[in-house]
Amino acid sequence: MSYGISNLSIVPCRSEGNDQAEMVTQLLFGEVYQVIEEKEKWVKIKTALDDYECWICRKQFFEISVEEYENHKLNDFPKSTDAAGEVRISDSTYATTTIGTTLPYFSNGKLKIRKERYDFSGNTNDANSNKIVDYALLFINAPYLWGGRTLFGIDCSGFSQIVYSLCGYNIPRDAYQQAEEGINVEFVELTEPGDLAFFDNEEGKITHVGIVTEPGHIIHASGKVRIDNLDQQGIFNKDLGKYTHKLRLIKRIF
Repeated sequence: MSYGISNLSIVPCRSEGNDQAEMVTQLLFGEVYQVIEEKEKWVKIKTALDDYECWICRKQFFEISVEEYENHKLNDFPKSTDAAGEVRISDSTYATTTIGTTLPYFSNGKLKIRKERYDFSGNTNDANSNKIVDYALLFINAPYLWGGRTLFGIDCSGFSQIVYSLCGYNIPRDAYQQAEEGINVEFVELTEPGDLAFFDNEEGKITHVGIVTEPGHIIHASGKVRIDNLDQQGIFNKDLGKYTHKLRLIKRIF
């Protein structure tokens, strides 16, 4: 079995091994994975962060040893909190960073991937649950993108996952999986900043998630990352003047 790491800013991960398949998530710089299947042009992977299975282009596969992979899984490395920055080896070898970029073995302005050492002079996270609303607000107005996990395009569960990771908590990738974590909060009035609110469709399937900023308000990715009103019925979009999502349940993860 082989293992890899993203040494690029963003690697699109697809549902199948072809260019036309939908993007279901993204790898950010510094995130690791194991290879579970290989084709000529595509590699099927399982991400270490959340055991998510998807396909990446072989040209974007960067191999590491099993020892490196296990070390990455055991360590909670710092993450960038800058909207945009870079990690750099030289003028010709660098990668752009975004909020949530992992910085392996970061210390004194240096990080390491395999034997290469990169320079990074940006800001890093404080893995503290009290910072969750502050980190969520960094994404305000980020455009919605199915499968996205960055400031330049993000979906609802990618948003909650990245924000929680900045606070030192790893949660699953998809909304219905995240809804299985934590303990129930029975009423909107009893919510606390950082609680996750989940919403379902007409078939009862959980299809949306957002982060409570305070009782009665939620930040979520819907068209863009925005703050709306939240009550027992669901999300009320004040711009549209109507409810857009039906509340299913609220969970407290911390």
